[in-house]
Amino acid sequence: MTTSSAETHVRLDTHPTHTSAVTATITGPQREPARAALIARGFEGLDDEILVMARIDHEEPYWAEKAVQALAADGFITEITPRLREAIDEEWTWANHSMPWYTRAEIREISNEAQKIHDDIRHGRLIIHAHAHDNGTTVAVATYRDNGKSVYLHGENHLRQIADTFDSPAQALTAFERLHHDTMRPGPAPMTDTERAAAEAHTTLDTPTTTAEPPAQKPEIVPAYAADAGDHDVLLDQFLAAHGDWEKWRTWTDDTSHAIHESQTLRIERVHETDPREAAWTVAAYETPVSDRMWHLTATGTTPAPVLQALLHHLAEGDAWDTAIGSPVDEKTVTAATKPLTDAGWKHTVDGRWIRWTTPSGDVGIQFDAFAAQTPHSMLATWTIWAGPSIDHPNWTVTASRYTPSVLLADLAENLAHGTGHRTYTPVEVKHPAHLTTAPTGPPHRVTTAQSSRSR
Repeated sequence: MTTSSAETHVRLDTHPTHTSAVTATITGPQREPARAALIARGFEGLDDEILVMARIDHEEPYWAEKAVQALAADGFITEITPRLREAIDEEWTWANHSMPWYTRAEIREISNEAQKIHDDIRHGRLIIHAHAHDNGTTVAVATYRDNGKSVYLHGENHLRQIADTFDSPAQALTAFERLHHDTMRPGPAPMTDTERAAAEAHTTLDTPTTTAEPPAQKPEIVPAYAADAGDHDVLLDQFLAAHGDWEKWRTWTDDTSHAIHESQTLRIERVHETDPREAAWTVAAYETPVSDRMWHLTATGTTPAPVLQALLHHLAEGDAWDTAIGSPVDEKTVTAATKPLTDAGWKHTVDGRWIRWTTPSGDVGIQFDAFAAQTPHSMLATWTIWAGPSIDHPNWTVTASRYTPSVLLADLAENLAHGTGHRTYTPVEVKHPAHLTTAPTGPPHRVTTAQSSRSR
């Protein structure tokens, strides 16, 4: 123990807005060693002095006590507030846990393994290729960056586990597609309520405002990829009103509308009520009205209005959607599709099978999947256009299959590089406290045992 370590103080407390998260405040001369020790035990930095531990299994008090014990052994002065001490001493169990025959320690061990998987996904060490729904839960196929091992993931939140392993991504994807062809979707599944609450806890300690005046809003001009989504139904209606060679068809459920070109070789499907992160638009092109589709493209419900307008404008240009089935997806095709980004000076990187073009800030980009491009009949997207914190956690996405015309992709790339739109700027965001929920995407409620008088 050094003198400076003995002068460094670490105070642990409950998070002010997140139900079970824990904060650590460091003061004194040896902050970096204490900070490194906390990060090694599951905390993440909020600023220079404060770190936060927010887990998907709500076991933060337990692991916070383990961190305190390790810090004390290293000579740091530690303090646990009465509120956190109460949470640490509380005895509780999961209600309706799927594995009730396990002991409390065994359940904690299982949930800790799920936490490790979650952390690997968050920090980009485990890349999700595709996900699907299986009997009320989420399954996914993914590959670890460091060793190339591919895994089959089953479950959500604290119940997620590795159910199978594969020697290569190709082997894993083939098996996954065979099992979940009907519900398979590219990329990671939308965040659960639990994951979203944990992510929010890592970003702020602000106490929620109980009452607030509606914030003043003003439009601002932003790049097209950062613009508001607007009203997608209005965009479709305006498109159909301006182009008489298209006709709108409504399904019997009124949940979906179809727009079909008079040639009946190009069709647009618009799902009106869907999760903002799921596909709300699907464009499909056919060689003949009765043939299999040549290519398809999807867009999520949060896709900015200027991006959708660029897509619809291209579809209105006669036979601009035409392509040739079986034509190679070669370097020439990729170069033509991304030329506007190259001319604009976007960053070009290669990461295994993925080739990406992103802005210097990394908040928007286009990804080309060489594996999907060379795999006939694959459900994986060859092209992914995205904007947001990362391609794994985007605000919106547009995906396209292997034969999507390069001229269409180039139009979308041009819009990303130079297009603009409007965003309604909200200067103050009113946050609400995260809390446990009984929704299927969140964890089951915990109930305390007879020894405890409160539940978390």
